[in-house]
Amino acid sequence: MKNDMLQIYRGEDYVINDLIRIHQPTLGEIADFGEQRYFTVVHMLCATPTDCKYQLHLQGINWEEISDFDLFLLYAKSFQKEDTSLLLGSLDLSTYGRYLNQENGELCLYNPDTNSIIDASIHELMVSFLRKVHGLKRHVEISGNEFTHKALLEEAEEEFQLQKNKEYESSLMPLISTMLGMEGFGYNHNTVWDMKLLAFMDSVRRIPSIKNTDLLLQSGYSGFGIDLKKVNKKELNYFRDLD
Repeated sequence: MKNDMLQIYRGEDYVINDLIRIHQPTLGEIADFGEQRYFTVVHMLCATPTDCKYQLHLQGINWEEISDFDLFLLYAKSFQKEDTSLLLGSLDLSTYGRYLNQENGELCLYNPDTNSIIDASIHELMVSFLRKVHGLKRHVEISGNEFTHKALLEEAEEEFQLQKNKEYESSLMPLISTMLGMEGFGYNHNTVWDMKLLAFMDSVRRIPSIKNTDLLLQSGYSGFGIDLKKVNKKELNYFRDLD
């Protein structure tokens, strides 16, 4: 099934195949499910070896020598169905085991009960969609030399220890609060919870973009501000692709 971005923006699920469908939750569904629980799963699914460099080091693995999919293969069985259910529905990653695909000689995850696989290409589709919806970027660090490699590991260990004992802070609450107080956002405290996440995150980026364009145009046409000829034309386009 081909996914239509307009349908996804409207809130449709992202269909990868007959067995793998990523549900796009509303803000209310995330609040009911538990924001910390939800985003923990999202960040684990989207993690790169760079994000887990210290944890991998404890297992004797060099983060620079494995791929994103290799990391997923390592951690897939740790995902519990009840924790991924809001995103993945009935799909249970813990039931998949490592399997060598005889057709191409590549490792993948295989579920014998459903005769289904999750290979690197399917994983990439899943992660790309999740990153787009949640406004996440792929994080990659390459050390280049032994000194930098060690320094990055020490920095990662410090961050790991800091975050381990740090109380969780909501990432959605300040965004929702800000948007509710922003002119041009057509939702109130009662209706915002019905917004699908992609549409909400798009508004978080789009409305400030519109306001910035307004300021540039007002300044340019005032006769006392910036020279619009020197401004990137994309910044003056309300309808530009934000990516």
